[in-house]
Amino acid sequence: MKQKHTVEIPELGLIFNTGTMAKMASGSVTLTLGESVLFCAATAANKTRPGQDFFPLTVDYREKYSAAGRFPGGYFKREGRPSEKEILTSRLCDRPLRPLFPKGFLNEVQVIGMMLSIDGVNEPDILMINAASAAVAISDIPWDGPVAAIRLGEIDGKFVVNPTVQQQYESTLDLIYVGTETEMLMIEGSAEQMPDDRFVEALAFAQEAIQPIIKGIKELVRVAGKEKKEFPLHLPKPEVVEIVRREATDKLVEAVFHDNRSVREANVSAVIDETRATVEKELGEDGFEDHDIDMAFEELQEEVYRSNILEKGKRVDGRSPKDLRQLSSDVGLLPRVHGSALFSRGETQALVITTLGSTKDSQSLDALTGGTDSKSFILHYNFPPYSVGEAGRFIGPGRREIGHGALAERSLAGVIPSEDVFPYSIRVVSEVMESNGSTSMASICGGCLSLMDAGVPIVAPVAGISVGMVSGQKQEDGSFDKYVTLLDILGAEDHFGDMDFKLAGTPDGITGFQLDLKIGGLPFPVAKEAIAMASEARKKILANMLEAISEPRKEMNQYAPRIVTLQIDPDKIGALIGPGGKNIRRITETTGATVDIDDDNSGKVYVYSNNKQSMDAAVAEVEAISAEIVVGKIYRGIVRGIKDFGCFVEVLPGKEGLVHISELADFRVNKTEDVAKLGDELWVKCIGIDERGRVRLSRKAAMEEMAEKEDSEDSKD
Repeated sequence: MKQKHTVEIPELGLIFNTGTMAKMASGSVTLTLGESVLFCAATAANKTRPGQDFFPLTVDYREKYSAAGRFPGGYFKREGRPSEKEILTSRLCDRPLRPLFPKGFLNEVQVIGMMLSIDGVNEPDILMINAASAAVAISDIPWDGPVAAIRLGEIDGKFVVNPTVQQQYESTLDLIYVGTETEMLMIEGSAEQMPDDRFVEALAFAQEAIQPIIKGIKELVRVAGKEKKEFPLHLPKPEVVEIVRREATDKLVEAVFHDNRSVREANVSAVIDETRATVEKELGEDGFEDHDIDMAFEELQEEVYRSNILEKGKRVDGRSPKDLRQLSSDVGLLPRVHGSALFSRGETQALVITTLGSTKDSQSLDALTGGTDSKSFILHYNFPPYSVGEAGRFIGPGRREIGHGALAERSLAGVIPSEDVFPYSIRVVSEVMESNGSTSMASICGGCLSLMDAGVPIVAPVAGISVGMVSGQKQEDGSFDKYVTLLDILGAEDHFGDMDFKLAGTPDGITGFQLDLKIGGLPFPVAKEAIAMASEARKKILANMLEAISEPRKEMNQYAPRIVTLQIDPDKIGALIGPGGKNIRRITETTGATVDIDDDNSGKVYVYSNNKQSMDAAVAEVEAISAEIVVGKIYRGIVRGIKDFGCFVEVLPGKEGLVHISELADFRVNKTEDVAKLGDELWVKCIGIDERGRVRLSRKAAMEEMAEKEDSEDSKD
């Protein structure tokens, strides 16, 4: 039986264990923080599939309801497809692991993480990254790790490492930082308009904070690590590479330099076809595989893109490294939607639509880690095949769409007004119409414009931009012998480059960020340069956006729901709802308006409608149910009871008073039924409420006052 090994990291409360579970996996660990326990296993396939030319890494994270002592919802009582939280955590873990596998290693690697216990205090995403790093590091899979991750918050101006779920509500920063022993590797998160200098300080602080985890994983490798296995590296045949370089280099240089993506792709495709014919002629049909040519051309294209940028500062579309592509902003395109915008940056274009709804339209969350159970601001991102000029499957969102939507959502969430100021649920949908680099950033720009077009009083306008990089060789001190940072990268520059650093923010600071690398780490001076470059670019993009709409519209679209906020006695909420929701359902059905009640027991009631008549009717109903009978006020009521001494009249829903027989008329009434019958409507005036709350009404007084008003109006005429 394999020996159990434990490594503790007291500075952060983390405990790594290995050797007790899943011993047939290449590497497996459990990671504990508080009462949260995460299990992770890494396994590699022994063989590759024939003709394979890509590295199939799969990272899957799952939350089990049993970990929180709960049953899954739904009929089957079994966990179904992964939630958005699980997908985002899987992506979060995949991105820093991937660049550290050796080039040419194409064996399938699968990393599976599973929460065994959730305490609701500590977020599990950080645990997943660290557990995955440890599992791969101790395995026999070739990998240039370890990496380590923390979440960094800022509370009252001080950085806090791995804040609890509750502390995150107080934090102005949510930075997930992943790094190696010496450099940053991946970051993701949001901030409340954090200045650039403070953001750089946060990155440096986080790099120091991960060091105990790096040290702990290295210790785990020392005591429990397996010897790394020798897997064959899959590289193109040298003879194929030689022919491709000889025949295609000059042609490829000429083919890729064009400012139109479709033309570039057609040119490259033609060169590949010509070269393939030459390879077949020289080596014969059996002398090579198709993937040999594909991999050889991939290498050659990478060299062409990178060498021209590094040596000449020349980009394929003719721009310099610091140039933005042409910008275009437009709003109010679609008449029936509540807000719309079309934002274009070169060949990247997003049509973004905003919809306003009642608080009942908020997104319910079924998270296991505590915190909020709903959110009223949602951003969805869609990436159809036509956006890249292709035909393909057109189904629901995949991991990429969910990830890009989450980045855009958190970048805009910080400028969305609170529900106290703007009590609407807000859904923003980005439909990518064209894609050639950083559609998530275009979604942020278009989303901001769409929100302003819808009349949402955002705190400040937000824009986003991506910065890339092409680097030379690493020196002994960790710096590059040469590198070039690229503003507003194309899709190909993302693919063949080393970095995709997405930064979004307002004129005053950063609101959202995400860094992905294809190399083993990023020196801090390069990161600082990219942050400064993005800051300057944001100002230019915002200037273009504000030419289309300078501030949120004062008047909402005529089809958007209007809202009236009413404050009623919290004790009246039950009466408004009625038994089984009967009253509130009746109001909604009869008036056509939507009535929402604030969940915080404050007595706030929101009435939504885009029709004034239905709004007025619903407001009157709510006010009537919540109102109190006032002495001296005249009401039109319904007779609910007949007695010898008078009748009981309901003047407000559920509230009635007695009209004594002597108060029914200005003459002697011998019998109540002579003046009032059950179900009759009567004008009555409240003439008193005794100490026991009994209400005295008078029809006689109401008639006299109404007659006096008529005489007064006649005399004016």
